[in-house]
Amino acid sequence: MTTQTGELPLAGLRTVVTGASSGIGRAIAVAFAAAGARVGLGFWQSSEAAHALAGELGPGHPLLRADLSTPEGCESLVQEAFAALGHVDVWVNNAGADVLTGEAGDWTAERKLQALLELDLKGTIRCSRTVAARMRPGGCILNMGWDHATMDGMAGDDTQLHAAVKAAVLGFSKSLARSVAPDVRVNVLCPGWIETAYGAGADRAFYAEIAAGTPLGRWGTPEDVAGTAVWLASPGAAFITGQAVNINGGAVG
Repeated sequence: MTTQTGELPLAGLRTVVTGASSGIGRAIAVAFAAAGARVGLGFWQSSEAAHALAGELGPGHPLLRADLSTPEGCESLVQEAFAALGHVDVWVNNAGADVLTGEAGDWTAERKLQALLELDLKGTIRCSRTVAARMRPGGCILNMGWDHATMDGMAGDDTQLHAAVKAAVLGFSKSLARSVAPDVRVNVLCPGWIETAYGAGADRAFYAEIAAGTPLGRWGTPEDVAGTAVWLASPGAAFITGQAVNINGGAVG
C-alpha cells in the first residue's frame, strides 16, 4: 500500500486501535501497520489473540491492556499509550460490547443496553476527549458507528439498542469535531453488514438475503472497513472532519 510517490500513506504515524485483537479492530491494526504506522494494540480480555497479533506485526507495536468500560480504564489506556509511543497521531475507538454472540446473546435487554452504553458510548467519549486534549495539531480520531444509525434504522430488539448507542456516538463525534478543529479531525466509520463472527455464524438463508439485497452483491469484510480507516487517517483526507462514512456496499435503507 503506497502513494503515487511510493511512500506509505501512514509512514511514521503513531496510532492506537482499541479492540484490536479480533474482527474489524484486528484488520484495522494490520492495515495501519502495513501502511507504515506504529500501532498500539488495545485489548482487554482476549490476551492470547492480542499477543498473537503483536507477534505477527513484529517489534514496535506495543500491547495496551485496559477495561474501557470504566473511567479508570480509559484514562489508563491513554496514559499507557503516550508512554509507549511518545505521542499519538491517530486514535481509533473500535472497542465495542459483543451482545449478539455466545452467552451475551441471551442477556436481558437491560443488561445489553448497559454494556453498550458503558463501552461503545462512554468508552468512546472518555477516550476521545482525553486523547484529543493531548494530541498535536494534525491529529485524527476515528470512532465506530453503524450505517443503520445513519439511515432508516432496522427493526428488532437488539438493533434498537445498537442504533440508539451508535447514533449517540455519531452525534458526539460531530460535536467533538467542531470543538477540537482545526487541530484534530474526528470522523466516524459506519460499517454495514460485515462478515465478522456474527456474519460467519448467521443463518445461510439470511446471509444470502443480505448479500442479494446489497448493490455490490456481498457482505463486507473487516478489510473493507480497514481500508476506509487508513484513508481517513491519511493526508488524502486532510480536509474531512465531522463526517460519517458508510461502508456498506451501497445499501441505502
